[in-house]
Parts: sequence; C-alpha cells; structure tokens
Amino acid sequence: MKPQFTPEDVKIISKETLFKGFFQMVKYTFKHKLYDGGWSQPVERELFERGHAAAMLPYDPIRDEVVLIEQIRVGALEHENPWQLEIVAGIMDADEEVEDLVRREAMEEAGLEVDNIASVASYYPSAGGCSERLDVFVGQVNSLGAGGVYGLDYESEDIRALVMKRSDAYALIADGKIENGASIIALQWLEINHEKLRLEWQR
Repeated sequence: MKPQFTPEDVKIISKETLFKGFFQMVKYTFKHKLYDGGWSQPVERELFERGHAAAMLPYDPIRDEVVLIEQIRVGALEHENPWQLEIVAGIMDADEEVEDLVRREAMEEAGLEVDNIASVASYYPSAGGCSERLDVFVGQVNSLGAGGVYGLDYESEDIRALVMKRSDAYALIADGKIENGASIIALQWLEINHEKLRLEWQR
C-alpha cells in the first residue's frame, strides 16, 4: 500500500519549545493536504519529544528462557501497579548505533552480554503526541546465573532482573501482568519464531 501523501504535503508554520528538561515538549503549528483536496486550517499540537529508542528481549535458546526486568515507572504511579515488567530498553545517545544501545542496556539493566540479535519491529508507540520511534529486538544471552538487582545510581534506577521460561513469560501477557507494548510485541514474536531461533543460534 502506497501512502497518498508525502512529507512535502505538510507545511510547518512554527515550532516552539514549551519545556526542556529530562524530556522536551514542543508546540507545532502546521497545515497539511486533505484527502478531499485543498489544505487544512492551521493545526496546533503539543509534541512530547523523546527521540529514538530501542528495546530487546534477552533470550537463551539453549534453556528456552527469557530475562525480564521489573522497575518503577512514573507513567504508572497512580495506576494499579507502578512496578512494571518489561524488556531491557533505552534512549539512543548521539552517534550510537541501535544494536550498541541494546547491548549496553542489557548489561546496565540485567548484567547480560548479548551475542546474536534478531530484529522484530520498528514502530511509533504513540504517534498522536510523541516523537519516539522504537526498534524492538530479541537478543541471544546465557541465562545461567542471571537475575539480580541492577541499574545506574546516577539515573536513580533500581531494576530487578528475572529469569523465567519462555512459555511462562508469554502466559503473563494473557494474565495482564505485562502492560508494556514493546514487551508484548517481542514476546509474541518470540512465541512464533523461537523454534527457528533455537536452530539458528545453537549451531
């Protein structure tokens, strides 16, 4: 399917930085072409600027185990459970390659070295108001002896790494225990592709 419009069919009228801290908020005013012809009236939208990020599900193909992490999340502070089960993830530094990012985060958040990496998806988690584009991977690790508490003190991280059977982790989706989109996508992809990965990564 070919999109009807291209970036040339949008005109940015103005761009204003409303807030700049750990994250950034920008206000855009723009016009765009309409499906029925002509141009829209000026549209104002606030954008949460997060940049490029990546996430990876650590998978041991020999033991058929995954490593998930658990940490407190500000977005869930006033919901049912502020501590969320997730896969390792982070925001890309300047001039950093995406695979280098997930390898770094695997070590920082779970103490894991990563061998092979398989690409799963690249998507916008919330394009209606956030710039973040997220690349998702599954990475080969050795889960023997994995687990424990990790994180960077200067980022106030307190992260627990958990080792579990792939099938048990997948069941957590149906139980509603995993509420993070990238984690659900990675676990569902692994459920479909684990046999292929086990053949490829155990050679």
